[in-house]
Amino acid sequence: MTSSTRPGGTFTLGDFEVARMGYGAMQLAGPHVFGPPADRAAAVEVLREAVRLGVNHIDTSDFYGPYVTNEIIKEALHPYPEDLHLVTKVGSLRDEEGNWPKALAPDQLRQAVRDNLDHLGLEALDVVNLRVGGFDAPEPGSIAEPFGVLAELREQGLIRHLGLSTVNAEQVAEAQRIAPVVCVQNFYNVAHRTDDELIDSLAAQGIAYVPYFPLGGFSPLQSDKLNAVAKRLETTPLAVALAWLLHRSPNILLIPGTSSVAHLRDNMAAAQLELPAEELAELDGIAS
Repeated sequence: MTSSTRPGGTFTLGDFEVARMGYGAMQLAGPHVFGPPADRAAAVEVLREAVRLGVNHIDTSDFYGPYVTNEIIKEALHPYPEDLHLVTKVGSLRDEEGNWPKALAPDQLRQAVRDNLDHLGLEALDVVNLRVGGFDAPEPGSIAEPFGVLAELREQGLIRHLGLSTVNAEQVAEAQRIAPVVCVQNFYNVAHRTDDELIDSLAAQGIAYVPYFPLGGFSPLQSDKLNAVAKRLETTPLAVALAWLLHRSPNILLIPGTSSVAHLRDNMAAAQLELPAEELAELDGIAS
């Protein structure tokens, strides 16, 4: 498949060329991203269909499940296509109650990388994101120690590229003084636009920005406006939100997740959705 036929076009992730419309594996685990899925065969089929549709960027983590999504990815796709790139993240754990305690100590990070390698069946991980903050906001403070641990593992050949998740601009700059950063994964969408300046800065450097929660944090009024645009375009609010993100900046890579093949196809179709100028202007104003 050529770059022109990848869903949403392509952008570089380190030295990889990936489709701007990727896939997030988080929803392949059980309810609340904990335990196994109700239908493992269906989860396997979603992954295989994503690759058939041109996805070559899959986002995952060993703390989804835990271990569940990585094991399903291995079952579905190993041995991996040469142009398929798996991006994982470290920095959290799952406890027995399903909470997400931080795991940023050096030994925890080293073990997390080894676990990801083992459960994915890889000798080196394409990209590892250091997750620093919570789900929806960065937490201030230095990230030099944990990021330095990952930089050492990169020098050892266990990681090819490094990224960051739930961080602020100062933390990105601090990490870049230690090792190259190829992507930043933060909470961002048409209604939640705190990272506008960071996105533009990363775009100027050729660094990918990977937003999550495309429909997260909307007020009722913002949701009404999005729904109205979707109705006029005869599509879904999620498709509009994804199309707006692709339009927002060329360095944005999307990772919508689903456990349904039908929903997966709907998400992929969003890469072809054209947003007329009037609708774009209305969407641009949702955050104000």
